[in-house]
Amino acid sequence: MKTMKKTTAGLALATIMALTACGSSNSGNSGSAASPSDAPSSEASASASASETSSASAETPKAPVTIEFWYGLGGKLGENMQTLIDKFNASQQEVIVKPVVQGDYSETEKKLQAAIASGTVPAAVLSSNVDWARKGYYATLDELIAASADFNKDDVIPTFLEQGQVDGKQYFLPMYGTTQVMYYRKDALEKAGLKPEDLTTWEALAKAAEKMTVKEGGKTTFYGWEPMWGYDNMMDAALSKGGKMLSDDGKTVLIDSPEWVDTWELFRKWIHDDKIMRIHSGGQGWEYWYKTIDDVMKGQAAGYTGSSGDQGDLDFNIVGAMEQPGWEGVGAGKPVAQAIMAGIPAKASAEQQAAAFKWFQYFMSAENTAFWSMNTGYIAVRQSAQQDPAFVEFSKTNPQITIPLKQAAHGSSPFADPTGGKISDALKLAADNVQIKNMPAAQALKAAKETAQRELDRINK
Repeated sequence: MKTMKKTTAGLALATIMALTACGSSNSGNSGSAASPSDAPSSEASASASASETSSASAETPKAPVTIEFWYGLGGKLGENMQTLIDKFNASQQEVIVKPVVQGDYSETEKKLQAAIASGTVPAAVLSSNVDWARKGYYATLDELIAASADFNKDDVIPTFLEQGQVDGKQYFLPMYGTTQVMYYRKDALEKAGLKPEDLTTWEALAKAAEKMTVKEGGKTTFYGWEPMWGYDNMMDAALSKGGKMLSDDGKTVLIDSPEWVDTWELFRKWIHDDKIMRIHSGGQGWEYWYKTIDDVMKGQAAGYTGSSGDQGDLDFNIVGAMEQPGWEGVGAGKPVAQAIMAGIPAKASAEQQAAAFKWFQYFMSAENTAFWSMNTGYIAVRQSAQQDPAFVEFSKTNPQITIPLKQAAHGSSPFADPTGGKISDALKLAADNVQIKNMPAAQALKAAKETAQRELDRINK
């Protein structure tokens, strides 16, 4: 049954592709040596022509396939997504993409879970889940890719494409790449007599943050730095110090190692004891994220750690971008470089799956992935995008666009949670305990390790 469904999806894609072709096929053998007596009479030819014309005019044009595309993007990201959707819809007549905006990535997945349970799913989602792919909730894309003459799999950045594979099959496609980078106010560094190249280690950044922090009456009125809420920033810093998620044999959780504990304890100290850093937490969707950005843009903080995709929301007359720091005696930082994936729910019809793939392929084209990178700061997913004339010209006057690319070159691969997210959930709770509740890192990470190890042991039995 699965093979039949994949084949049907491939045929549906071929049908959609064929609709874009101009002209009609000739059923005659123009190269054959036919005798004059074999040729039809002029009356017969006229009759056949009239019949074909009548039949063609009687045919009803095929209606375009309308699909829903669910994604959780706000601000400039949402605007740029809408721009490409509108451009795609205007570029052809076979598929219409209907955008359905969610609060964020997490909300997209929660609503998709409910949709899968109900049996009524969107055809395309900006979301991915390895465990769900294994359970058959997502469609495999290998046959759709093979049926497309224009996809050019070899042009996609290998590490990004590989992140969409589950057990050797392609379930997800990379829409764009991301990595957490540092954004700083140029005037704050200048006032403190600092330069970005002075801040290549976390130790140096902490000293700079202390120097730039302003306190009045024991209360901080200007913060030296603002990490982003959640475990991602602190995980990047731990990985940069040599920490690991799991042992090499995949059987032991290592998130309570000295590299993790020492790193997270410093963040707790900087936030709660020294009060030279702070986080925004909670709120609806991306509210905490934009509050962090606002602090920097409105002159209430010297800088923050955020997504490469924030660049579309920032004024680079005010701020600059730099790579995440490493640690003294260890080397350059090793933050995670991750692809943001899109998938096609398996319960979508073959026709809708083919239409969704056509939309993904359009989004991933060299021109459009370069457009997305220039307008958002996210990393383009095709190697050929770096030669796109508009991108080349843009990078000359906007050097911040190159920072995520440089950092990704020495970044860490994203963690593929073998427990279906249970280890990541334990880390999320530990991060809240450290960042919000001021719990010592050793205590928070010990509890997280115990929870995560139980879950890992369960699947390794």
